[in-house]
Amino acid sequence: MADVRIRPVNELDIEAICRIDERITGKYRPDVWEDRVVYFIRRDPDSSQVAEVDGKVVGFMLGEVRGGEFGMEEPTGWLEFFGVDPSARERGIGRGLTDALLAGFKKRGAHVARTMVRTQDAEIARFVAAMGFTPAPVSALEKRLA
Repeated sequence: MADVRIRPVNELDIEAICRIDERITGKYRPDVWEDRVVYFIRRDPDSSQVAEVDGKVVGFMLGEVRGGEFGMEEPTGWLEFFGVDPSARERGIGRGLTDALLAGFKKRGAHVARTMVRTQDAEIARFVAAMGFTPAPVSALEKRLA
């Protein structure tokens, strides 16, 4: 396997992130990803990461450290969005991105990292469980608005 380089995301990575998302979802959504990437860069510029192989971005992980939400005052690292190009999977890229993201969270003072997974996303749930995430003492609730 070629060497994988993990580094902080920057605005020049937006197109590559769009292409990875398109390969995963079948939808090309540049406006969505531009807004998301710029948000995370501005909020927490060193936390979000990309993985490169031979100079090409093949994976990304976006997150930030926040505190004071849901009655929990401790600084918490939130893993919000991630993806690995399907052609680059099973090569440790997701683990490398997770390790880099979590190390960044710890440097920023977080003692816990959280994420949310939709119940129908079994593949994502398996991945985050393999990265060491376990059920949290919080529940996601919703109310549909007609």
